[in-house]
Amino acid sequence: MARGFETRQKIMDVAQEAILNKGFDATSIDEIVANAEITKSGFFYHFKDKNALAHALIERHIVVEDDLFDELMDRARELTDDPLQILLIGLKLLAELIEDMPGGHPGCIVATAAYQDRLFDQNVREANKRAVMGWRNRFKQMFDEIEDVYPPNDAVDRDALADMVSAVLEGGIVMARALSEPSLTSQQVHLLRSYIKLLYRPNSQ
Repeated sequence: MARGFETRQKIMDVAQEAILNKGFDATSIDEIVANAEITKSGFFYHFKDKNALAHALIERHIVVEDDLFDELMDRARELTDDPLQILLIGLKLLAELIEDMPGGHPGCIVATAAYQDRLFDQNVREANKRAVMGWRNRFKQMFDEIEDVYPPNDAVDRDALADMVSAVLEGGIVMARALSEPSLTSQQVHLLRSYIKLLYRPNSQ
């Protein structure tokens, strides 16, 4: 059982690296099989097709991202009870984490699947939507808590503001890769942090 789990994880690791480098469409099962050093029947034992693989990668990504954000925000909550400061500290920690990644952020499997959604069935599209909505709900809740204490200095839709966190991060990854500037992603997160600070800064400051 443990060996089967390890094989499945190896297939997913190999596939994810290839997919983030060149997309789902350009990544073949034959390539994954060769790089994972398994037989083709071994691949199909774990995944009936590329849709099943994509679904598993997205589900794993959701868990990894949730754990990451939970850890960052838990560290922030150890330092303060102020909801605005919790988010600002969490974003600073996120920017530093991305900045420390060798070669920059590797990319996002959810964004990659969204770019090529014509390749996938409804289950994969729904999993991708659930991932995006999970991030929206997480940050929407944080903005709700902030606005209980700090009224915004501009009229903003909190769903759109929550989506902005994902949009800045994903857009930063795209820009960093397009321009071969790994630090660009963390710079964008720092700018987002500055915007949020200004949006909720008390008028007396």
